[in-house]
Amino acid sequence: MKDAVFLLADLWMTVVGYFFGWRLIRRYGNYLLGLEWMIVAISGSNFLLWSLLGGDEGSVLYDVAGFFDAFSRSVGITLILVLGLMTATHRYKPTLAVEIGVFGLAIAGGLYLGQFFGEELHVIPATVYVVVNVLTTLFLVYVGKRLWDAGARQLAVGTVLVTGVASVIAITYDFFPFSFDDANRTLFYTAALTTWGAQGFVYFLAYRALHNHNMTTHAQPTQKESATS
Repeated sequence: MKDAVFLLADLWMTVVGYFFGWRLIRRYGNYLLGLEWMIVAISGSNFLLWSLLGGDEGSVLYDVAGFFDAFSRSVGITLILVLGLMTATHRYKPTLAVEIGVFGLAIAGGLYLGQFFGEELHVIPATVYVVVNVLTTLFLVYVGKRLWDAGARQLAVGTVLVTGVASVIAITYDFFPFSFDDANRTLFYTAALTTWGAQGFVYFLAYRALHNHNMTTHAQPTQKESATS
């Protein structure tokens, strides 16, 4: 039963990543968020396959899992997430060079930090993950405030709550493993995958709400000018 819930949590995160990643690209042209969502989904697919094949730490799938884990924890669901959301909060338009650059940085982070993937605590990468998570959390609280000011108050609360839970997961990941968990950390990964899937879902809704709010407020002056001309 415990393993089945874990697999469902992984499937949930994977489906959210593919579905909303594609929508972010197709509907909004947001390649930063869309591609990162899909990378999370690919990571989930790899993790699911690795688990179903027995979870061998000597498998190449394990090394791939370490790469994707480091990719998203270092740059993907931190810097890339912030820049992607800034297209809605600040009407930021990243250049192609910026988009290529941040994904290149994420790849470098994944290749270097991925080598520390595993149960043993490595202080330097763990500290890096916590620091970038804290900085990202501060920005997401700001996103929550923007949603509140835009009238999307339930979504604002949801954004802050899921961000808070994700921060707890980030700290627990390396520094405070569950003492009651099994050797494979099944309970922790079930909670983490469920949370990461919820982040993808809620942050998509947050982006959509802010995008629509921007479109409405931007159109109002034009409508008024047309009415007076």
